[in-house]
Amino acid sequence: EDPAVETAEEAKEPAEADINELCKDMFNKMATYLTGELTATSEDYKLLENMNKLTSLKYLEMKDIAVNISRNLKDLNQKYAALQPYLEQINLIEEQVASLEQAAYKLDAYSKKLGN
Repeated sequence: EDPAVETAEEAKEPAEADINELCKDMFNKMATYLTGELTATSEDYKLLENMNKLTSLKYLEMKDIAVNISRNLKDLNQKYAALQPYLEQINLIEEQVASLEQAAYKLDAYSKKLGN
């Protein structure tokens, strides 16, 4: 026998039982893989759903806060409108006091001239 010469072996088909077992194993592993993928996707959707619920609750809270701010602003505007006549009277009194002060200074200056 020449070591440079290779001998051919007959190709043998695997036994039927082995192919069936390998197919079952492949399908079981594929099923496990797909189940894992679907579970991960399902968990992602659950997470998104929870995030949407929390966001919705936050928006409801913000809406309530905005409504309260709006109501308080309306109340303040009404109170300011009710005070407006008094504020105008205060301004008028301030102008009159300033005018009286000027008259008092003039009267003081005039009385000093008369005294001289």
